[in-house]
Amino acid sequence: MRTFRNVLFLILWASQIQHIFMIPLPERTSPSSQPMIEDQKIKDDNENERSRSKRSWMWNQFFLLEEYTGSDYQYVGKLHSDQDKGDGSLKYILSGDGAGDLFVINEKTGDIQATKRLDREEKPVYILRAQAVNKKTGIPVEPESEFVIKIHDINDNEPKFTQDIYTATVPEMSDVGAFVVQVTANDADDPTYGNSARVVYSILQGQPYFSVESETGIIKTALPNMDRENRQQYQVVIQAKDMGGQMGGLSGTTTVNITLSDVNDNPPRFPQSTYQFRTLESAPVGSSIGRIKANDADEGENAETDYHISEGDEMNVFDIITDKETQEGVVTVKKVLDFEKKKLYTLKVEAINSNLNPQFLYLGPFKDYATVRIIVDDVDEPPVFNKPAYVFEVKEDAKINTIIGTVLAMDPDGIRSPVKYSVDRHTDMDRIFNIDSTNGSIYTSKSLDRETLLWHNITVIATEISNPKEISRVPVFIKVLDVNDNAPEFAMLYEIYVCENAKSEQIIHTVSAVDKDDSFNGLQFSFAVAAPATNSPNFTVRDNRDNTASIFTRRSGYSRHEMNTYFLPVVISDYGYPIQSSTGTLTIRVCACDHKGNMQSCTAEALIHPTGLSTGALIAILLCIIILLVTVVLFAALRRQRKKEPLIVSKEDIRDNIVSYNDEGGGEEDTQAFDIGTLRNPEAIEDSKLRRDIVPETLFFPRRTQAARDNTDVRDFINQRLKDNDMDPTAPPYDSLATYAYEGNGSVAESLSSLESVTTDGDQDYDYLSDWGPRFKKLADMYGGADSDKDS
Repeated sequence: MRTFRNVLFLILWASQIQHIFMIPLPERTSPSSQPMIEDQKIKDDNENERSRSKRSWMWNQFFLLEEYTGSDYQYVGKLHSDQDKGDGSLKYILSGDGAGDLFVINEKTGDIQATKRLDREEKPVYILRAQAVNKKTGIPVEPESEFVIKIHDINDNEPKFTQDIYTATVPEMSDVGAFVVQVTANDADDPTYGNSARVVYSILQGQPYFSVESETGIIKTALPNMDRENRQQYQVVIQAKDMGGQMGGLSGTTTVNITLSDVNDNPPRFPQSTYQFRTLESAPVGSSIGRIKANDADEGENAETDYHISEGDEMNVFDIITDKETQEGVVTVKKVLDFEKKKLYTLKVEAINSNLNPQFLYLGPFKDYATVRIIVDDVDEPPVFNKPAYVFEVKEDAKINTIIGTVLAMDPDGIRSPVKYSVDRHTDMDRIFNIDSTNGSIYTSKSLDRETLLWHNITVIATEISNPKEISRVPVFIKVLDVNDNAPEFAMLYEIYVCENAKSEQIIHTVSAVDKDDSFNGLQFSFAVAAPATNSPNFTVRDNRDNTASIFTRRSGYSRHEMNTYFLPVVISDYGYPIQSSTGTLTIRVCACDHKGNMQSCTAEALIHPTGLSTGALIAILLCIIILLVTVVLFAALRRQRKKEPLIVSKEDIRDNIVSYNDEGGGEEDTQAFDIGTLRNPEAIEDSKLRRDIVPETLFFPRRTQAARDNTDVRDFINQRLKDNDMDPTAPPYDSLATYAYEGNGSVAESLSSLESVTTDGDQDYDYLSDWGPRFKKLADMYGGADSDKDS
């Protein structure tokens, strides 16, 4: 086993103004001084390791002064290895924080230097690693060693506050020592070394109102009873100085703006003791008369004021409310004013703060009083009725000019102007009522009818005679009382029937009555058979004493064949005064019924044919007959349609193939307007003919024109077609249009149609077509020569 002893020395530079401190570990570590347990552990961890390098000593850290101001590099220290023989075979390598840039090493001598000014506030600690290697082979001659360079702090940073400007609020009238705000200043220097970062606070501006605690920076009040109403804003300047506030320490300042917040320490005060307002007696309820205000030096909710009328308004005529925006007291009218009753009101008004602070009640009562005088001015008022509305009653049989009631209106003014009365005719269009213009008596001018209109709602107008513009209106409700002037009658038109097999004393129907007059509780109507039929053997009426009556049979068995309808007169009477009665006749039909009493038939004809067909069977038979008749008519129409001559009579006559629908003529007799020959040859005008479908306008015969040269073929064709149409019963209606086309035979080549060739008796020669020119060459080749179809 080979053992290397490598010793790394660090020689620190000691200048005149700085001291370097080194904390050595045990100077020597020999094999004999190591604990046996540690040697055994190392042996177990690396059983194959035959040699191990050991340092003779090592260090923990050393200090280097920050902000070095020298012109040369700042010397840090020197590295030296036991393996360095001084022959230049070794070189020293430095690595870690700032190695090669901030810290450089002389690879031959091992001297370490700092190339730049160091700032502890940027980086307080640098960790470096040093190693000695063979210069030629680059193989380390000893393990790498790590050391720490800690920057020694100097007082190069002044305290800085966390805010440039602080804002704080403290209530006015606060006690001495009340907390306002705390300011904080931070120093970037090392707080663990010396007093560079120890900050002390002091106040430069703001005495004697505020003070500051030197250690904590807490600002407090220094004077008692600071009043916001005298001064609200304060500006305080605070200084923070390091080095514990000693001479040579660095300092910083900040500004604190302090505002005194308001408290309710001032009561409301009226600027004057008496207020006076005037108002008209016609001022509407709720209207404003005037405003008053009690001033309060406080602000916000501390200045909110409530107003009350404490004295002088026993009749509760006025009210005072607070305007929340202006904090004014608004005096309003609560009841209608009357100049004639009271002309002057003297009120005592109280103003009190809404939000009291018990802490300041010792400053005095937080309320104030003022006197408000209200003068009521007189106005010319309209007449006033002694009632807001009138209700009168009158019987419907009251005679015309009967007085039903009286209204009364008076001028409320002191002069007591006389009043005249009238009825608003917009409320009495039919002029049923009238009124005495002087005394207000309302009387009838027409007859009344409760059944037509029960209530009459009219309006009476009262007008001052001296000032017609002053008018008043009052509603008058007139109820028309009932008089028993209407006779009762049946409630409806009854349809009553009795079965042929009805028994005696059998109820066949129940009837009731109605009356247009007022109803009375309990019994209203009575029923009885009228005098002619009192002893009728067929039917009778029984009064049920509940405003109804039952119709009874007086015998058994009825026959439709003998009598199919009975008439029963009934007298209906009411219990009014005077008694009113009427006679109504009930119609009772005799009907056939089943064994349950359900009606089946009430006609007398059914008796003659008791076994006849039912109504449904008769209807079915009638429908079948109608269907058969319709079928026969349709069949005849179809047969007639088949016999009608078609429009195209013959395929051989091309003239019959033209059917035109785009013109409307005068019917069958309108032959002059459609003379084909005339259209083809205007000179051939046929003699005028009288129209048979219209009445002639004159009895003179028309003037005959000179005959033109004849067109016999066209005339014959049209006349023949007219004759055919006249004789044909299946031809179109009389006013339908029939046109006849005609080719004519005006061509010099006559007809070339192959349709006419079949009617030719002999062969035709078409060789002349070759003489007509190139246009007819094709026809000449087709019909001329020996190659024609006929020859073939």
